[in-house]
Amino acid sequence: MLTRHHNTERTEVAITRKRTWYRLLRQALSGAELNYTRGSIDRAIILLAIPMILEMVMESLFVVIDAYFVAQLSKEAITTLGLTESVLTIVYAVSIGLSAAATAMVSRRVGEGRRRAAAVVGAQALLVAVLLSALLAIPGYWFAEDILRLMSRDLAVATTGTPFTRLLLTFNLPILLLWMLNGVFRGAGDAATAMRALWLANGVNLVLDPVLIFGFGPFPELGLLGAGVATVVGRSAGVLYQLWHLFAVGRVVHLHIRFMLRPYWNLVRRLLILASGSTGQYLIASSSWIFLIGILGQIDTALTAGYTLAIRIMLFTLLPSWGLANAAATLVGQNLGANQPERAERSVWRAGFFNMVFLAVVGLFYILAAPLLIGLFTRDSQTVSSGALALRIISTGYVFYGYSMILSQAINGAGDTRTPTLLNFVCFWLIEAPLAWWLAMELNWQEEGVYYSIVFAESLLALILAAVFRTGYWKRTIV
Repeated sequence: MLTRHHNTERTEVAITRKRTWYRLLRQALSGAELNYTRGSIDRAIILLAIPMILEMVMESLFVVIDAYFVAQLSKEAITTLGLTESVLTIVYAVSIGLSAAATAMVSRRVGEGRRRAAAVVGAQALLVAVLLSALLAIPGYWFAEDILRLMSRDLAVATTGTPFTRLLLTFNLPILLLWMLNGVFRGAGDAATAMRALWLANGVNLVLDPVLIFGFGPFPELGLLGAGVATVVGRSAGVLYQLWHLFAVGRVVHLHIRFMLRPYWNLVRRLLILASGSTGQYLIASSSWIFLIGILGQIDTALTAGYTLAIRIMLFTLLPSWGLANAAATLVGQNLGANQPERAERSVWRAGFFNMVFLAVVGLFYILAAPLLIGLFTRDSQTVSSGALALRIISTGYVFYGYSMILSQAINGAGDTRTPTLLNFVCFWLIEAPLAWWLAMELNWQEEGVYYSIVFAESLLALILAAVFRTGYWKRTIV
């Protein structure tokens, strides 16, 4: 009887836990307005992180599937994709920078209870994004081919990639706005709407990708250009959904056209200052990766293809981790706005712990299954071998990556984008880049030298960020 009683109790506990998780999931995905400055910190992290992680899961799924379709075309096509992604770094950098700035400023005002002020910030960020997009589109149209020729010695790559690169640089506004406007939603704590926007954008993209690349039914076979068309159309669908929610629905932040008709120079200046820091972080990190691709290209073109596939696979798990990091940034901003700096700090350490555990498990899986994973994308034995080596070595630093992305986003969310920028420059350009060249070219470690330099620099960045975060200076940042 006693055994039966204990079994019944365990069953009831299990059912209760399942119901609790189900309620949390429903609440997180409902888009209902929630207060993240009170109650359980773990519960606040979960409610914010679930839609943000799912948002990034869809993005990471798109990244992998897009690479899969392009890889079916040729080795040159996948190499072009990797180079073009590098060229598009400036667009992603601006969008991510504005997104981080919008999240920091909107979340602080929502935490203070100043919703109209949060809406004005969102509208001004939209105005700035449109103007910056035009500045990027004009040179992108005229100089796409020249840029690719500078990036690769293989003329076939430039010939194949020019229409694709020109399209994405010219029509960069949907790409830029999709990320920036989701920063507004995240700052408002409306992570569910941000998730739906990215799911819609990537869902359309994933449907159009094979249709336009390979020419199914009445659609023409566009090859690599088809992937670009699918990206522009999919991103545009997501942006239309975002604008409808911001201007028509406005659950937490309700934008009005009058907020965009003239610039509020103090807000624009603050947005640009914050965005320049976050943009700098992305540019510093991304440009260092471009430099690493350049080193690999000096060794063998196949290494570039394998490295591109390895990075795409890694993004499949790193992007969801960025979802958790975005949740930490929102919690920091809103809790600082509500004058609860200690709660903000505790939220960051808890989110960092969750992220570390997740990436440790993923890193172990990648080390064990690297050849199998790369082999899903290509049958070229040299590309599989080089990609598996990259995946295995870089994955050894996953535990450190888990903390570094949380801590850097948390400091950004507090409104200090300069400190992470400086640390990125030190770790990636003063340490990682020369170390990679020295190991690969001088010591003749070849590609392994490049990969080990990544692990060392990323791990060092995590340790320095942890030390800086503990000082607590970020609690006094004004946005």
